Amino acid sequence: MVPMPSYRPKQLSLGPLEAEILEIIWQLGSATTKDVHERILADPDRELAYASVTTVLRRLTQKGWLTCDRQDRAFRWQPLLSQEQARMLQAHDQLKRFLAVGNPDIIAAFADSLDQASLEQIDAIAQRLQAIREAREEHSTTPRY
Repeated sequence: MVPMPSYRPKQLSLGPLEAEILEIIWQLGSATTKDVHERILADPDRELAYASVTTVLRRLTQKGWLTCDRQDRAFRWQPLLSQEQARMLQAHDQLKRFLAVGNPDIIAAFADSLDQASLEQIDAIAQRLQAIREAREEHSTTPRY
């Protein structure tokens, strides 16, 4: 199981174009503004100015999703989190907001409305959580020499 990342972007929420450009960066591993712009324009139904791509890349950097290095005459953008780490952080954030409702009746009503597949998934999560806690407890009680 992948641990929760220690790094967290300043802002988790992304607009549709930000999410699309971040997806391109993840696919490429790292990219120049030109690489991203060409990927977007590969769709014949799309038009997007090069300057707009640059603006979004800078915004993603300000939000803490990307880092930028200058190589020769071009800027190269790299993600600070993997796609899996980003999904984990976003899911964690959504779960925290859901549980912040604070009313056990609302949460119980939601859980009661889940289908069988969702209930099985929750059971699997509970089993993994139990195994993690047992392993952590076993590790902390093991004498160190």
